[in-house]
Amino acid sequence: RMERDAAFAQKKAERAVLRVHLREKYRLPKSELDENQIQMAGDDVGLPEDLQKMVAEDQEEEEDKDSILGQLQNIQNMDMDAIKEKAQATFTEMKQAAEQKCSMM
Repeated sequence: RMERDAAFAQKKAERAVLRVHLREKYRLPKSELDENQIQMAGDDVGLPEDLQKMVAEDQEEEEDKDSILGQLQNIQNMDMDAIKEKAQATFTEMKQAAEQKCSMM
């Protein structure tokens, strides 16, 4: 029973470490519950290997998106026709609002 409880506490602490990592990444407020779970497990808790792989892959994706090449790919994927239509609609709305406010136009 003691081994099972220790293993359970270890799993809870690993999950807490992951939550702490995600909170730091997304700049969310810290949780005392997570910190307490990590301390109860002995502060020598790391992410399991599968979660470390997931975090590493996520960081690589974020770095790719933040790079210049990632930004260029986003530009290529944009729908220019939709952007042009939206810009034209916005211009038309602004023009109509100006005409209503100013009798000279």
